Amino acid sequence: MKILVKPLLEESKGIKLISSTKEMKKVSRRTLEHLPVIAIHGTHERRGKGELNAVEVLENAGLLIHLHCQTVVFEKDGIKVAIHGMSGVPERFAKDLLKQWNPQPLKDCFNILLLHQSIDPYVYSPLEPPSISISDLPKGFDLIIDGHVHQHNQDKLDGTILLFPGSTLVTQFEKAESEVEKGIYFIDLEEKMKIEFVPLEKNRKFFYEEIQLSEKTKEEIEKRIEGILKQNFAKPPIIRLRIYGKGIEISDQELRNIEKKFYGRAIIIFAKDFESPEISKKTEFLRALREQKISIEEMGMEIFRKNLEELGFSSSFDFEHVFRMLSEGEIEKTLKILLEEQKTLEKILKKSLKDFGVGHDN
Repeated sequence: MKILVKPLLEESKGIKLISSTKEMKKVSRRTLEHLPVIAIHGTHERRGKGELNAVEVLENAGLLIHLHCQTVVFEKDGIKVAIHGMSGVPERFAKDLLKQWNPQPLKDCFNILLLHQSIDPYVYSPLEPPSISISDLPKGFDLIIDGHVHQHNQDKLDGTILLFPGSTLVTQFEKAESEVEKGIYFIDLEEKMKIEFVPLEKNRKFFYEEIQLSEKTKEEIEKRIEGILKQNFAKPPIIRLRIYGKGIEISDQELRNIEKKFYGRAIIIFAKDFESPEISKKTEFLRALREQKISIEEMGMEIFRKNLEELGFSSSFDFEHVFRMLSEGEIEKTLKILLEEQKTLEKILKKSLKDFGVGHDN
C-alpha cells in the first residue's frame, strides 16, 4: 500500500483516459482523479475461479486499474500512451493465452506491453519451465515490461526494449541477488524515451559468502561478517553464509552463538552443504519452493507435480485438477478419473508421504 501513497496524493495533471478495451467500473474511474495507477497481477496473487485477488480488491477500492488481456490509452500534452497488460498465469498456459489475446500496437501511440511470466532465456525458476520465448513476443511495441524475473535487466529486440524491473526485495537469497542492486525504473516520454534505473537507498542489503570447512571455520565466519559490517547500512543487512566441505564439522550450537553475537546488527542465514548429492538436490528443491514464498497449497502442488514427472507422467497431465480434487477429499472421484492409473497413483501417494517424512507400512 505504501507504494500507492504518492500517486494517490498527486493530481491527475491533465492525464486523460481516451479509450479502453476494459469495461471500466464506476469505482475504477476514481483512479483518474489522481495520478492513474495501472497494474497487472502476478504469480502470487492468483486465486481460484470466482475469487478476487489482491490487485482486483485494490481496483474495487478505486485505487488502480487492473488489466488482464486488456488495453487502456491515456493522453497528456498530445502524447498518447497505450498500455496493454496480461496478468500472470501458470507458465504452461502463457504462450497459448498470449497468442489468443494477440495484442497489437496502436497507431500514433507509445505502446507498452506489461507481462508477468518467465521468458526463455530469462527464466525465473526451473520449477516451472517457461512456454514463452523471445520469438513469441508480439512485434512493434516500443517497450515490453516483464515482471516475475527478480533481477533487473534491459535488452533490445528488433527495435523493442525489453525491460525487467526486478523485485524490490531479496526473495531467493542466492549469490546472484547479492551481485545486483535492487531499484526501480523511471521512464520519460516527453521527447524520446529515456529509461533510468534508480537504486533503492534504504532497502535492506544482501550479502552472500561461501566458506569451506576448516579447523578455523568459526573464526573465518566471524571475520567475514565483521568485514561486511564495517559499512554503514540503513537497516541491518542480510548475510547468507554457505558452509561447504566434508571431514570437519561445525555444530549448530556454534552457529547459533554466532547469530546471537551479531543479533541486531545483521540477519545471519547459514546454509550447510554437507549432504549427499541426492539429499542436496531435494533440499534445494524444497528450499526453492520455500524462498518463493508460495502458499502451503502451492508448495504441495509443486511437490505433487515433481513426483508425477519422476513417475513418467506427460506434461499435458492436469495435475492441478487432480491435486485440488484430492485436497477437497474427492478420493473416489479421483480414482475413477485415474482408473487406468490406480497403481501409479498409489506410488504417487506413497512417494508424497515419504517426501513429507510420513512413514508407510505397506
